[in-house]
Amino acid sequence: MVYEDLFENVIICKECGKKMEKHILNKNGFQIRAMQCPKCSKKIYHPGDVEEFKRFSVLRNKPFSVKLRMVGNSYTVSIPREIIDFFNEAEEHMQKQMKEMHKMVTLALEDANSLSLMFNEDEKSKENFINKHSLRKEI
Repeated sequence: MVYEDLFENVIICKECGKKMEKHILNKNGFQIRAMQCPKCSKKIYHPGDVEEFKRFSVLRNKPFSVKLRMVGNSYTVSIPREIIDFFNEAEEHMQKQMKEMHKMVTLALEDANSLSLMFNEDEKSKENFINKHSLRKEI
């Protein structure tokens, strides 16, 4: 069965009767499609995107215990299956990010016992990440 996406149709604002316009909300690096009225600014969020964001939020707030292994002269960290499954089940843009993930991973030492990994972000995000984690003036 093929389902039609309602956001591909014209949506009229029930408050003022104006045609709503497509917008993208970027929340924590996650894109949520929305329709917004140009007159009264009322928004309707895409229900599928909202559900995916909720799943993302649950995973984001869940601490994972991972294994650290020595491979050659480097250490490797296993990514939990739950996270991989989320990317595999997510919409096309998320799947593309997962496929591209192997190309670029940026690692930063947060504190004496904390690391951060950033996967496949655009150059501006990568630069901000690196600047945030560069030498800090804490004297």
